Amino acid sequence: MALQLRVYVPPHPLIRHWLAVSRDVGTPSALFRTAMVELGRWLTYEAIREWMPTVETQVQTPLAECPATLIDPNVPMVVVPILRAGLGLLDGAQTLLPLASIYHLGIVRDEETLQPSFYLNKLPDRLDPQARILILDPMLATGGTLTAALEQLIQRGADPALMRVVCVLAAAPALQSLSEKFPALTIYTATIDEGLNQNGYIVPGLGDAGDRTFGT
Repeated sequence: MALQLRVYVPPHPLIRHWLAVSRDVGTPSALFRTAMVELGRWLTYEAIREWMPTVETQVQTPLAECPATLIDPNVPMVVVPILRAGLGLLDGAQTLLPLASIYHLGIVRDEETLQPSFYLNKLPDRLDPQARILILDPMLATGGTLTAALEQLIQRGADPALMRVVCVLAAAPALQSLSEKFPALTIYTATIDEGLNQNGYIVPGLGDAGDRTFGT
């Protein structure tokens, strides 16, 4: 499968550890939530490397003046969790981006057609075209949910080249579809799984991330 978009699977041991915890069917809901928080934290850490705009300046230490690098406060930072499973990743991501604006998107997938539909859209009417946008969606199965979210963001002026997607699992059908539609996109995932079953679930996967996060 030839991909145009960039897909990164960081080799961080903590990402591998928390992925294993999240996959285990015996992991209780409370520990699963912890795994999602940690995966959100470490995958976000990898995703924002060399992505956040910086400015060069000078600071005065207790002893002398020296050069310093700061995050550019004039470039908007945006985090978009895809409800409801994306909320599991949000706490970890937000610890690294505490000043980012958070815009929630609620999307549900029809279990028969696998087509997504919105039940909540808190995006603003327009987004700064220079905004860095981090999208949190734990499971990329068919790519339909993320496609719907990206279309909403692009309609509001967002640039896919400035976006990063953080997910826990990505399947080949989703990556192929997203590559064709959004070649400028960059995805960070804990792993790429084999494929989908007849119900559209990722295999071997980890089950339903939303149900396991919230114990439902």
